[in-house]
Amino acid sequence: MSILGSLRIAGSSLFAQRLRMDVIANNVANVNSTRGEDGQPYRRQAVVFREQTAGASFNNILGRATGMTEAGGVEVTEIHRDTAAPRKVHDPTHPDADDEGYIYLPNVDVVTEMTDLVSATRAYQASTTVINATKSIAQSALGIGRG
Repeated sequence: MSILGSLRIAGSSLFAQRLRMDVIANNVANVNSTRGEDGQPYRRQAVVFREQTAGASFNNILGRATGMTEAGGVEVTEIHRDTAAPRKVHDPTHPDADDEGYIYLPNVDVVTEMTDLVSATRAYQASTTVINATKSIAQSALGIGRG
């Protein structure tokens, strides 16, 4: 794998994990939103990743045929809306309460979101470490040429 390939893969991870952190922040920000644009409670969102596939160059096709494909990084396929039911809470004083005094809160669990945030942060840090190590290797290689 080339140095530029390593940087490309780590860069794709940085982009994906930053987007994941943004979605998590949006979930936490809306933890008490009883009404969205559609009049329904906010729905938790999650980022779905998949492996980036290499293009259709001769080298990539040959690599797939021989089982020696080069890793392609990560890409975001969608931001999925969770279909779990909203939480039902009795609060007759709330302006959005129904006839029985219940309000419906988003299906967001702050503990789950914080756990996901730690995971995304660690993945982001790991990708940053890969970029710094790759940069160090490239600088060492340039130093060898100087003599």
